[in-house]
Amino acid sequence: MLIPLAVWTTPALTNPVSEQIATRVMELQDSEERWIEIDLTNQRLIAWEGRQPVYAIIVSTGKDSTPTHPGTFTIQSKRRKDRMRGADYDLANVPYSMYYHRGYAIHGAYWHRKFGTPVSHGCVNVAVDHAEWLFDWASVGTPIVIHQGIEELAKDQ
Repeated sequence: MLIPLAVWTTPALTNPVSEQIATRVMELQDSEERWIEIDLTNQRLIAWEGRQPVYAIIVSTGKDSTPTHPGTFTIQSKRRKDRMRGADYDLANVPYSMYYHRGYAIHGAYWHRKFGTPVSHGCVNVAVDHAEWLFDWASVGTPIVIHQGIEELAKDQ
């Protein structure tokens, strides 16, 4: 009997985004590169160096009405403190923001303690101390892979 040792195998996926994500994860695991994985289903973020996980935390991603979108991205810019505004929020001094796609970022959240529950407007909320560690560890260009979780990828196979 064969027991699979890794989740990320050669994908036979029908969903193009899931296929792109699985392919990118395999590429990153075969490198020594630093990269960030965000699992939307389990509300987890893992910082990797190639195949080696170096930091894992619970996060809060977007709620159903304002989701965090799956895909492959890179950190485009970093701001130690930033102001974030939307239709129903205006937050000053948002700490350790790392923008990866348009206005979406991984950043510290001082205004809630609901980590593990989707509550954001699409960004990836992290406790401030964890956001500081990630901000110092990652650089502009660091890859980010956001997916629905192992369970969702398995459904596409």
